[in-house]
Amino acid sequence: MKATRFFSVFFLMALVVNLLAFPVSAAETSLPADPDIQAKAALLVDANTGNIVYAKNEHHELYPASLTKIMTALLVLEAVDSGKLSLDQQLTASDSITELDADGSSAGIKVGEVMTVEQLLYCMLVVSANEACVILAEAVSGDVDTFVDAMNAKAQALGCENTHFVNPTGLHDSQHYTSAWDLYLITQEAMKHEDFMRICDTGDITLPATNLSEARSLHSTNYLISVWRSRGYYNTDAHGVKTGSTGAAGHCLVSSASKGSLSFISVMLGCEQLHLEGNEIRTMSFYETNRLFDWAFDNFAYQTVLTSDEILKEVAVSLSKIDHVTVHPAEDVEVLLPKGLAAEDLERTITLKSDPVEAPISAGDVLGTVTLSYDGTDYATVDLLALNDVEASRILTFWRDVKAFFSQTAVKVVGIILLAAVVALLVWKLVFGRRRYRYGRSVNFRSRRGYRGRRR
Repeated sequence: MKATRFFSVFFLMALVVNLLAFPVSAAETSLPADPDIQAKAALLVDANTGNIVYAKNEHHELYPASLTKIMTALLVLEAVDSGKLSLDQQLTASDSITELDADGSSAGIKVGEVMTVEQLLYCMLVVSANEACVILAEAVSGDVDTFVDAMNAKAQALGCENTHFVNPTGLHDSQHYTSAWDLYLITQEAMKHEDFMRICDTGDITLPATNLSEARSLHSTNYLISVWRSRGYYNTDAHGVKTGSTGAAGHCLVSSASKGSLSFISVMLGCEQLHLEGNEIRTMSFYETNRLFDWAFDNFAYQTVLTSDEILKEVAVSLSKIDHVTVHPAEDVEVLLPKGLAAEDLERTITLKSDPVEAPISAGDVLGTVTLSYDGTDYATVDLLALNDVEASRILTFWRDVKAFFSQTAVKVVGIILLAAVVALLVWKLVFGRRRYRYGRSVNFRSRRGYRGRRR
């Protein structure tokens, strides 16, 4: 019996020691497993905050194929907004469309055919028609080369650092490349135009007859929003955006999806098309995009991580009888976090504009920022505001100004010059003044000795 108790106590103590030596960290198990997306590059961004949710080679330069048309559409819609074009404006297809690769995507537009800007945008974004790109580019800039220059200028203005366009279609060229992150920046800007999402989110549409064609039935190349070409990828949460595919680029897709309060933008570049058992063909750009959306919807949720009435720090104050002022966030902060990660798990990094801060201070003054991060990822940065007024001391301010005055370089130089002048004057007086004094005494002495007085 004693031996049994001994071993029971021994094993209990061993268990306790083991738990203390190897504590289970909630933080280590709070993040969802990596989805291991099969693509050369992949990106998922929270559309509401712009924070990256998933990234793989997001800055690598890769071929975008017809994802290029997102930029083409952006410039066309900007021309519409500026009044240079209108959606119902009719354009005539020029001979330039005959120079396009015959194997590229097409809507069958003929030279001399007349279509509206809106109809051409449908051809370009729904079935990826290359000839529509050329017609629209010429309408915006006069010729394709000038339009391409505008594409590159716009990319630079948006902050794209790994992008260079050669054409408005995405047909392969070794110098025509971009990155997943740059495509996100371009797509985000294009999505600000309601007409862009209205058109690129169209699964199927019939365009009216033209002068050279009967009515056209267009079916989207995006399997996430249309079942006309394939039924295996349809996603009721998905919206737009654009597909792309060439031998060099592989299969590419930019898409967005929304469910409840969650909204994401995804980019896939360089995906394969797999031939599986049972004659199944799996296009990985669609398959992996759906998998990435499901992963995000299952594992992330919005959480309030800061409130505007929360006191975060006492900041030291100078030039005042009051030695500190409290600061609080400028606003409530809600961010997208993994469901296993709590607000208290986030690290708060406070950066002050100055420490101490000089009075006077008014309530609401921005005194710094607080950044919330976890495991190297920054989730939010918000301004820190002073909670109350702090008056400055006149005496302390006066002495501050006096010190500042005398610390100026010009004042220091003048002071040195004056000091040197005073020293020089003293030296001059000591040297030349003593000589004059001695010379005077000598004359007076001799004159006194030589005086005999008046004899009577």
